[in-house]
Amino acid sequence: MAPKKVEAKKPEPKKPDPKKEAAPVVKPVPVIEEPAAPKEPDFDPKSITLEFSADQIEEFKEAFQLFDRTPTGEMKITFGQCGDVMRALGQNPTNSDVLKVLGKPRPEDMGSKLVDFETFLPMLQHISRAKDQGNFEDFVEGLRVFDKEGNGTIMGAELRHVLATLGERMTEDEVDQLMMGQEDVNGCINYASFVKHILSG
Repeated sequence: MAPKKVEAKKPEPKKPDPKKEAAPVVKPVPVIEEPAAPKEPDFDPKSITLEFSADQIEEFKEAFQLFDRTPTGEMKITFGQCGDVMRALGQNPTNSDVLKVLGKPRPEDMGSKLVDFETFLPMLQHISRAKDQGNFEDFVEGLRVFDKEGNGTIMGAELRHVLATLGERMTEDEVDQLMMGQEDVNGCINYASFVKHILSG
């Protein structure tokens, strides 16, 4: 048997040394800064002019007293009760509205810090002026996003999910109460009549 021929290895072509090769020059992309949103001024209760009548103030005082839990009836409520009192007086502030007029307190202050009636009145006045409850068309337009068929109805299950998980979340009981008798046999809701139902209540 003949010995195998050993072929000489061909020299591999030299790879260029990556260090020696000039790296492409990358120009930095100029950073375009978004203009900062105008900072909302802090709420100043002293700047609020009260427009309530003497009768209204007396009525507010009675409602305020119902929430007063101080041992000696000092006419004070906790920060956490402010939104409840405002809602009891016919306003509908969001939780963030209430926190704003309270000066954005820490969560632990909500149950311990107190507000007296004289401090509460300007807050109530501010909320009553600023209330933008939206109108029928605004709500219908908002719900139209969920109308996949374009037939004026949305799935009840989807609406339940949105109400319970987005924005100021509602409890399951609140959602059930709100949607009682609104779903058809297919589990769909006519959202225009749903909005009418809510606004009339």
